[in-house]
Amino acid sequence: MKVLHTSDWHLGQKFLYNDREEEHQMALDWLTVTIREQEVQTLIVAGDIFDIGNPPNYARRMYYRFLTGLLGSCCRHIVITGGNHDSPAMLNAPRELLASLNIHVVAAATEDVADEVIELKNKQGELEAVVAAVPFLRDRDLRYSVAAESGYERAERIRENILAHYQALAELMQPYHSKKVPILATGHLYASGAETSSRQDNIYVGNIENIDAGQFPSLFDYIALGHIHRAQEVGGQAHIRYSGSLIPLSFSETKDEKSVFLLEFAGKKLKKTSTLPVPVFRRLKTIQGNLQEVKERLNAFAAKEREGLKSWLEVIVDTDEVIPQLDRELQEFTKEMNLELLKIRINRSYQALELANEPQADLDDLDVLDVFRKKCESFGSPPEAMAELQQSFLELKDWMEERESI
Repeated sequence: MKVLHTSDWHLGQKFLYNDREEEHQMALDWLTVTIREQEVQTLIVAGDIFDIGNPPNYARRMYYRFLTGLLGSCCRHIVITGGNHDSPAMLNAPRELLASLNIHVVAAATEDVADEVIELKNKQGELEAVVAAVPFLRDRDLRYSVAAESGYERAERIRENILAHYQALAELMQPYHSKKVPILATGHLYASGAETSSRQDNIYVGNIENIDAGQFPSLFDYIALGHIHRAQEVGGQAHIRYSGSLIPLSFSETKDEKSVFLLEFAGKKLKKTSTLPVPVFRRLKTIQGNLQEVKERLNAFAAKEREGLKSWLEVIVDTDEVIPQLDRELQEFTKEMNLELLKIRINRSYQALELANEPQADLDDLDVLDVFRKKCESFGSPPEAMAELQQSFLELKDWMEERESI
């Protein structure tokens, strides 16, 4: 059996207020062609199909168009799990209809862990593989509030419950071990040892990794992970991998080679794992230096011919001087170039004494939790209360996103 592992599509993402519909469509078209050319029988998408809980209509259309485009192809099975960016209500809405087409969606955990066990059978009804389709496990799936519990204790209990969730699935799936078919699992979390392209915080509050690679049950022949946007194996174990995002999702990911993983099984044995690079449909680039260096590098970048969509650039000018109308100057400088400046900022080496030890964050570089944390700090919230405040905020955020998607 051939299995293709991908994740973190983030359909509907706005990149500094710019839609990414065109390049996302190109990426999905490439994925469809790749599945057909490589004769993939099973597709696994490990979370974060959408960028927000209530994605724009065009993103939903792309998602359903992609799925229907695989009907009747070599891809007999599709397994989709929800990520922390996805709305369980929205993903689950067409679940029964999609299941009739061998498209299995597990958007969120349910009371019965057996709901995450998916048998993949051929046309003759013979078992080909079995998947522990574990979605992003929300805090309410993992714990109940305990009076006087510290932030560290809460984070540790979440970690223990994540491990218990996988162990419960492994026990439930033990009978499949004798059937000599691949036993697969998914996950959308931060595994210890994973390298990130940018600052991707632990999904759960606290500095404890969600799970260590060595703690996954040995029953699973391959574990398809999502959440980290850089493709990689975890903890030196080739059968535990992040596929990474399908396209670069920030300027910090421009050096990453985006890819998907193609797995070839002979019975239970993972015979071969291939990395299939995703083409660069739009180049993202950061250029930094003093003003003269920036202009020279912009000229050099523009001089190279590139296929695909117009490049998007971030420019960082190193200067302690005041440069009047810098944005206008650089926009005028590049107006005839086949590129678009999306972000221009100044990097100063000098800061006022009272700000010398305070790193100045750009709002565009912060996520929702960062903004909430900084707001709490501005109101004088004590550090010991921060974990509980963040936990409450994340629970409220999940609840609001689910309501918006209904």
